[in-house]
Amino acid sequence: MPVAWCRIGTTTTKGDHLVKKLISPLDLSTTEIDQLLALADRIIDDPAAYAHKCDGKILATLFFEPSTRTRLSFESAMLRLGGKVLGFSSANASSAAKGETVADTARMVQCYADIIAMRHPREGAATAAAAKIECPLINAGDGGHQHPTQTLTDLLTIHQLKGRLNNLTIGLCGDLKFGRTVHSLIRAMMRYEGIRFVLVSPRELMIPDYVREEMIAAGYPFREVENLEDAIGEMDILYMTRVQGERFADQEEYLRLRDRYILDAAKMKLAKPDMIVMHPLPRVNEIATEVDDDPRAAYFKQANFGRFVRMALILTMLESKTDNRVIPENTEVLGNCQNPHCITQMEDSLPRLYTRNEKGVCRCVYCEHEYQG
Repeated sequence: MPVAWCRIGTTTTKGDHLVKKLISPLDLSTTEIDQLLALADRIIDDPAAYAHKCDGKILATLFFEPSTRTRLSFESAMLRLGGKVLGFSSANASSAAKGETVADTARMVQCYADIIAMRHPREGAATAAAAKIECPLINAGDGGHQHPTQTLTDLLTIHQLKGRLNNLTIGLCGDLKFGRTVHSLIRAMMRYEGIRFVLVSPRELMIPDYVREEMIAAGYPFREVENLEDAIGEMDILYMTRVQGERFADQEEYLRLRDRYILDAAKMKLAKPDMIVMHPLPRVNEIATEVDDDPRAAYFKQANFGRFVRMALILTMLESKTDNRVIPENTEVLGNCQNPHCITQMEDSLPRLYTRNEKGVCRCVYCEHEYQG
C-alpha cells in the first residue's frame, strides 16, 4: 500500500519574507508563490524600476554540472537588478576536483557573496550545502531530484499564457523518472484546485514512488499511459521532457528509450486549439522543429519568463529573515542510502540521516529515497 510522505524540512514563512533556503517548491506556500509571480509580473511591466534594486549585492553561481539556461538566467537576473556575479560553471573549475565537499565549498563562498544559486548532479547536494551556511541558497537543480526555480518559471508561464493555475489538465511526457522539473512541477501544482495529471512515459521512466505516493495521498486524479496520441487531446498543457542520457548507468537502455516520444505537427493536430506546449530545455529531438512555428509552442517564451521569476526570487530572498531548517530535528541514523545518485554516495562524511513517517517509512533527508533496511 503506497504511503504518503512530504519533505519534512519544509516550512512556511511568517510575515512578508520567504525562506532563506529554497530546496523544493514545497518550501513556498501558495500565497508566497502568488506573491512571487505578482512581483515577476511587475518586473515584466516595468523592468527599469528594478534596475538598481541589488546595487552592491553579489550572487554566487556554483554550477557543478553544465547548464545554459539556468546559469545564464540567474546571472542575467542579478545583473539586470544592478548586482554582480561570481562563480564557476563546472566541478572541474572548483576545489571539488580536489575532493572538497559541497558544504565546505558553500561555507567558503558565503564569505564572498550575499546569495548562492547551486546546481549539482547528486540528489540532495543542495540540502547538504544549505544545512551548513547562513546566507540564502537557491537549489538550481540537484540531480534528478528537485528544480524549484524551473517550477517557478513554469508557474509564471502558465499564469501568463493560461491566466490561471487551477482547473487544468497537465500532461507530462518523456523522462518522468529522472526529470527533476517534472517532480517539482507535480508537487507545486498539487496544491491548486482542479488539477489533473496525465503521465506519459515508458515503464522504465515512470515517476518515482515517492511522487506517486504523494499524489495518491493528496487525492489528485492522474492516469499513466504509454502512448502520447491516446491522451494529447485532453490536455490543456503538454510538458515535454528530454530523456537524459547523463542520468543513465546503462547507455544501451538510454539509446533504446531516447526517441520514444517525438512531438510533431501530426500529433499537434490531435491537441486542443488552445493547448500550450512547454519544455524545460534543452531539447534533443523530442520536439520536432516544425512545431516551433505553431502558436501553441511556448517553450522559448517559458525560458524568457525564467529570468523575471529569478529576479523576483533573488530580490525577495535577499530580504528574508526566516532561516528555515533544511534538516529536520527528528531524524534517525541508519545505514547507507540505497539511491546510487544520492550525495551521500559521493561524500562519506555526511551523516546517514532519515525521517520516519507515521506509517514507519524512512526516507533519506537528502534525496528522499526510501530506506530498505
